Amino acid sequence: MSRVAVVAIDDEGWARSAERIPSPNHDDRPDGSDPSLIVIHNISLPPGVFGGRAIDALFTNTLDPGAHPYYEALRDLRVSSHFLIRRDGGLVQFVGCGLRAWHAGVSSFGGRERCNDFSIGIELEGDDTRAFEPAQYDRLNALIGALTRRYPIAAIAGHSDIAPGRKTDPGPFFDWSLVVADPRPGQRRSDSPVP
Repeated sequence: MSRVAVVAIDDEGWARSAERIPSPNHDDRPDGSDPSLIVIHNISLPPGVFGGRAIDALFTNTLDPGAHPYYEALRDLRVSSHFLIRRDGGLVQFVGCGLRAWHAGVSSFGGRERCNDFSIGIELEGDDTRAFEPAQYDRLNALIGALTRRYPIAAIAGHSDIAPGRKTDPGPFFDWSLVVADPRPGQRRSDSPVP
């Protein structure tokens, strides 16, 4: 994998190098604590189509339901994620990490319900039918490094791990062996990505 620039998270929980597109779909974390879990998702809009700004529109409540037949079912959906990593490795941030984004839905991890309360959501532009791009893993690892330096991150899980039977992402083509626990050169995650 090629190396990407280090990602830095500022005091308000924003990545300095990310394109910032604020989403209204967030609120305060109920206990005010720092996040301890990273949840990895995949998303494409419409399904199987990459590029464009439909994901941004979904997370900012501006998706035109008439632009594609699939979008009608999303008309009243109010969701967000903290981050999106595009196919080319571009990083977008919608919600500051100190706030609760609405990405996990009904979920539980380590005996705790409502994972949105204590997690950071990272969406990868992709789906369950094809491999992710090397640039996405590079950016993901840089972002994980920044998040673990800033917050007490104890675990990384897929959406399917926190909502089994309900969600399948990041999907069978997500290669957990390419996720590093500490993105400094030579430091690879040796254990399972999900404790």
